[in-house]
Amino acid sequence: MPTPAEASWIDELAAVWSQAVDIWLSGGWAMWAIAVIALLMFGMGVHVHLALRTKGFLSVPESVWRRWIDRPMDREGPIGELLDFVTGARTLEDAAISFEQLQVSEAAPFERDLKVMKVCVSAAPLVGLLGTVTGMLATFGALSSGSGGDKTMAMIADGISEALITTETGLVIALPGLFFQYQLNRGFQAYTAFLAHLESVCNQTLYRELRESRDRDVRREAQREIAARLRELRSAPTA
Repeated sequence: MPTPAEASWIDELAAVWSQAVDIWLSGGWAMWAIAVIALLMFGMGVHVHLALRTKGFLSVPESVWRRWIDRPMDREGPIGELLDFVTGARTLEDAAISFEQLQVSEAAPFERDLKVMKVCVSAAPLVGLLGTVTGMLATFGALSSGSGGDKTMAMIADGISEALITTETGLVIALPGLFFQYQLNRGFQAYTAFLAHLESVCNQTLYRELRESRDRDVRREAQREIAARLRELRSAPTA
């Protein structure tokens, strides 16, 4: 059995919920459109937030993933998978193609979802404004068709209520959505900056490996030429 304090809290919560439902229903059809927009916007935002967290680019120090470039066996997690994808190139041109594919596959879904959120943020107050217009039309219709009695006043009150509630609800949905979208966009920009930095470090490592390989080839070729020249000198007849 709930305690008296818990029972009082439950009753207050039920009263608030009932009042919220009444206010919601008095907003008219626009409230349902705003609800769909809110669910889509915040659902998309949560999806983007969780997707950014699963990338793990903030949890792995740079010193660690720099070491993973030269030690493939130590790689793990999402960053390790990225390195497995981009470090198989043997030329700088192949590396550029790999990173271009990585940018498309990694950045495109975030850009799409953030654009949908941006559209929802813009659409919420506009739908609220549309509800305001329909509410005012209902008010003017009541004024033009009513006789001034209680029924007419109730219709006018319903129209004004619909006009104000939809505007307020649209703004209440859009404002936190705007800040949420801004924070997610900052996280996405940080991820794209990480990918650009990763590309720079991997290209520098590959360039160094290619230069060292070229230097070794030059030294081996020079050693073969010297050895061949020495053999020729030894085999040449003495005067």
